[in-house]
Amino acid sequence: MPLILTEEQTMLKEAADGFLGEHAPIAHLRKLRDERDPDGVSRELWRAFGEMGFAGVLIPEAHGGSGLGAVEAGVVAEALGRTLTPSPFMGSGVLAATVLAGGSDEQQAAWLPKIAAGEAIVSLAVDEGPKHAPARMTAMAERSGNGFRLNGAKGFVLDGHVADALIVAAKTGEGIGLFLIDPSTDGVAVERTVMVDAHNAARVTLTDVQVDADALIGSVEGGEALLERALNLGRACAAASLTGAGDQAFQTTLEYLRTRKQFGKLIGEFQALQHRAAHLFSEIEIARAAVMGALQALDAGRDSAPLAVSVAKAKAGRVAELAVQEAVQMHGGVGMTDEFDVGLFMKRVRVLNELLGDAGFHQERMARAQGF
Repeated sequence: MPLILTEEQTMLKEAADGFLGEHAPIAHLRKLRDERDPDGVSRELWRAFGEMGFAGVLIPEAHGGSGLGAVEAGVVAEALGRTLTPSPFMGSGVLAATVLAGGSDEQQAAWLPKIAAGEAIVSLAVDEGPKHAPARMTAMAERSGNGFRLNGAKGFVLDGHVADALIVAAKTGEGIGLFLIDPSTDGVAVERTVMVDAHNAARVTLTDVQVDADALIGSVEGGEALLERALNLGRACAAASLTGAGDQAFQTTLEYLRTRKQFGKLIGEFQALQHRAAHLFSEIEIARAAVMGALQALDAGRDSAPLAVSVAKAKAGRVAELAVQEAVQMHGGVGMTDEFDVGLFMKRVRVLNELLGDAGFHQERMARAQGF
């Protein structure tokens, strides 16, 4: 399959880029940050996302969504990477929506339409330590009465501080369970954590949290597969956001090279900078192809999709890191100032690299999958 967007997907890209460029440019992030907004995310913008059909891009039409696939979700994620927009899309529209698609009819009917409309934020709580490591999960869910009792702590829960519901992954005697929990339940403590890129996550602590059996999403035996499906889609979308952020940092740098003069010449005329820019352009195109391949593999349900996702996340992360480093260096000293946007891209790329596994995590995942 060609690693390019179809006509319909191109139209979605243009719509997403246009909408975010008008309603949520980088100035939107700066405003939320500088005014110390208590939520750090705009509910109004999230509702507008729903009205545009972006929030429910992965949600079936029967539940008010667009019923599209991974490639379309990646298109929206890349647009968000370009504008650095704080949005519940990754946590709610991708991770939570994918998990809830494997839930009961009641769970789907209660939450998927609200997510699609931008009226609800649902956060997936998986990670516990400083690094992404689902295999080392320690949170426990023990059978208690007609339900479960949960104990443990989660970190890096995207938009968990404003979530209307939490999906908590925890070990059970039979496997990994995914539990839909009201944040106001006794024993649940949520603490906002503002990240270095001015986006938001939360720490969630669960102390003897009692939930009924109907809080379980899917089955205990199928929880691990359902979680892995959501994480792979999230990783591919994070890679798309990295590509968007890296490419926008590159475009901003190109514009600076075309206008900044030194020693009476435009610095873009210096051959050394031209070589670096050409190398970076090639790397961004390779990363974009890897991301597209991963998204297409997920849509096709190929057995190789998890490996393709790891290739994309690792490659996009490395390339975006190169892009923002080159952006700061080519801007010179001013690149380190808050007045210029390139520093904001550097911070966002650092966070996206850690989200759902950095390059090291995915390189090891690839090696293990191939028997090394």
